[in-house]
Amino acid sequence: MAILALTAPSSVALAYAPSVADLDAAARAVGNRRDIALSIGRAIFRTRWAAEVNQVSANEIDGHLILGIRIWGVKFHHPMTRVDFVDEIVSLTGDIFSAAPDAEEIDFWAAVPIDVSKDEVVSGDLARPTSRTVFSLTVLRSEGAQALRQRAMEEGDGVFWDSQWTRDELRPVS
Repeated sequence: MAILALTAPSSVALAYAPSVADLDAAARAVGNRRDIALSIGRAIFRTRWAAEVNQVSANEIDGHLILGIRIWGVKFHHPMTRVDFVDEIVSLTGDIFSAAPDAEEIDFWAAVPIDVSKDEVVSGDLARPTSRTVFSLTVLRSEGAQALRQRAMEEGDGVFWDSQWTRDELRPVS
């Protein structure tokens, strides 16, 4: 008499605890190429930036990959000068282009909240804005770090700095 013995392979389920970078990336990734936004988020959220990155957008249109990075322009993790802020943008640019090698450009913008009263409409056709842009910059992949740093320091040439925000939120250079 033949005996057939079946043995089930022993397997132990391993729990995966996502990192803070994974959680931040998932919460802040948007766009029609969310997979790329997640990859970028995982790369940049490993660093604690002084200015909080609160949205990573990746959109591909007709074979062109364009990225958007929104930063909060308030409550920095430590005081920043204009130079510090630009250095952070330049560092982010390198990390982002490394994480998304097919991206052609990155659009950065920093926003600050606008106070709205309790009864203000903040969504829909009659919505009042809840934030305003205080800094914006577009970076092409072909632009080197030093050229970017120089261009980003001044207003003009595709760079916007809100003068009141610069005066109120950024420390003067000593």
